[in-house]
Amino acid sequence: MNKQLFSGTGSLSRFILRRDRIRMPVWIFSFVFATVAISAAFTGLYENAQERQAIASTMENPAMTAMVGPGYGVDNYTMGAMMAHQMLLMTAVVVGLMSVLLVIRHTRADEEEGRIEMVRSLPVGRLANVTAALAMLFLVSIVLAFLTGVGLYALNIESMDLEGSLLYGAALGATGMVFASITAVFAQLSHNARSATGLSIGFLLAAYIVRAIGDVGNEAISWLSPLGWILRSEVYVNNIWWPVLMTAGVAVLLAGLAMYLNSIRDLGAGFLPARAGRIHASPLLQGPLGLAFRLQRTGLIAWAIAMYVLGASYGSVMGDMESFFADVDLMQDLLVPMEGFSLVEQFVPTLMAVMTVIAAIPVLMAILKLKGEEKNDRTDHVLGKAVSRNRLLGSYLLISLIASLVMISLTGLGLGTVADAVMEEGFDIGMACQAALAYLPAVWVMIGLTVLLIGWMPKFTGFIWLYLTFSFFVIYLGNLFQLPAWVEKVTPFGYVSAIPLEEFDVLQAMVLTMIALVLMAIGFAGYNNRDIGK
Repeated sequence: MNKQLFSGTGSLSRFILRRDRIRMPVWIFSFVFATVAISAAFTGLYENAQERQAIASTMENPAMTAMVGPGYGVDNYTMGAMMAHQMLLMTAVVVGLMSVLLVIRHTRADEEEGRIEMVRSLPVGRLANVTAALAMLFLVSIVLAFLTGVGLYALNIESMDLEGSLLYGAALGATGMVFASITAVFAQLSHNARSATGLSIGFLLAAYIVRAIGDVGNEAISWLSPLGWILRSEVYVNNIWWPVLMTAGVAVLLAGLAMYLNSIRDLGAGFLPARAGRIHASPLLQGPLGLAFRLQRTGLIAWAIAMYVLGASYGSVMGDMESFFADVDLMQDLLVPMEGFSLVEQFVPTLMAVMTVIAAIPVLMAILKLKGEEKNDRTDHVLGKAVSRNRLLGSYLLISLIASLVMISLTGLGLGTVADAVMEEGFDIGMACQAALAYLPAVWVMIGLTVLLIGWMPKFTGFIWLYLTFSFFVIYLGNLFQLPAWVEKVTPFGYVSAIPLEEFDVLQAMVLTMIALVLMAIGFAGYNNRDIGK
């Protein structure tokens, strides 16, 4: 009986590899290349112990602890300790996102589109598909772990030994495994791919926030997050393996839970209760705008709450930053005080840049929902009514634009309100909101580029995520790597006024807005002339 449950798993595994023969290698190569390239760049940027200790001092402040995790090995900040401390967590978060997207693609999305029903009609076991999907994601994670470890060790950097390099790769691999299993569980609980994706990404973001709160305040709280576990491995310093092995073990247990849930539920059903719909549709659902919002309502609300909490989590550590900066002797060499601005205010633009790039994720997901509806052949039903293509695309665009305003505003509001509550001298909430809203035109450019891709090159809409990832690394690591000024200008986020350090550049914002409008107009023209579904 057990063999029958898993019958055909090997064939389905090969089929998954065939479908993702390009996607999976691209993910793996991107992570390995970025990790190795950044490690090599560190050696050129910080050539002596004095420079490394200087950067170590800045990484110990509460805001950086919340962002990248607690420092270790800071008394002797070697190249290995620096690499693991500053890059492991951020890379792990993106690895987790990769696992979420790939697992949903091969489980709930396939089930929603009717592929699993076709597969089940063949001599295939009930658990074959979910087992094959998890097996392939575990394989991707293992390959990623091995190639990353070998790549780091091949750099032949003195403080990056073989054991530490393999542990760094293993930490990334274990992260991929545990979030693949968590996503597989949510895929069984949810009724559709949209809800499963929202829950999985929401859990990933919650894991990051819980870890940040614990790292800054109570370390015990960090143990509630899988991302907190891997940071306790202290790669390249103490090389503690058991947190990574525990993460992999939990991944296996959660995989077993996902298989059990899959074995007892009906195809197309979920365990979380679904609210019964109305007998008659509300007036809002009688148009494309209301329908588009209804499809994304839960996810947008969850993201809005998450963005406020993210801003609040950084705001909660603002009260400790001024005293920390005052005690760092080398701080003047790294962050020269500007007349009229506190050191905390000088740190606001960096935080806002990072949080705004994160806030752009749900904004782009909102407009890309149209591409998903088209791929699933649902737009034909809408366009078959008295609905024009401009109205349909415009509905999703309007939701995306409103989402950009809401997400960015809540980020600034969360930072400002909590910082004002914890700082003795208070904090300018209005300034925090202005610093966040200054990024709106840049996000609109990203939306415009997405509309352009949907209109003319729908098969390449995934490019926008690569571009957003590039923007994040430029914003996050630009100063650290001393990148040329032109590299920052390759992304629209490089043309944003650094409030409060700079006055708001109205002309610059207007130029970004005009570029966004032009991209949108070109995208609309393409959408009106191309074949839907092509």
